[in-house]
Amino acid sequence: MRPRYDFQKSLGYFVIPVAHALERALNEELTPLGVTVRQWQVIACLILREDACQADLARMLRVETPTLKGILDRMERRGWIERRASPTDRRCKLVRLTPAVVPAWKPMAACARRVRRRAMRGIPPRQFETMKAVLATVRRNLEEAP
Repeated sequence: MRPRYDFQKSLGYFVIPVAHALERALNEELTPLGVTVRQWQVIACLILREDACQADLARMLRVETPTLKGILDRMERRGWIERRASPTDRRCKLVRLTPAVVPAWKPMAACARRVRRRAMRGIPPRQFETMKAVLATVRRNLEEAP
């Protein structure tokens, strides 16, 4: 007997492959620039937060701290970020973007916009707004205690 599961009712069955396809498409766009998706995500997080504790950044990106350290090391060598000790928490290293990332960010953002246009082809703005609201609710539901 084969195992059974109602995949057609599974949110993950639809959402996870879409997330992977988005990441793959963005990676294809960024590769010619010599940028990884993870580096792009770090920059995006720091644009939204200005600076972040390295451990918090690892949690936001859902990567292990040693993995993030390697990503940040490469970004620091390119002059895109700086790390410094937190004035309030000695265990925390704060990560901040440098002005050197600004010219590099423009072509990266253009890549992301191309992927977004491709992904959203044929989807009316109202449906996109509904999708955003539904996915935000799903995320809140899953982040709450069971």
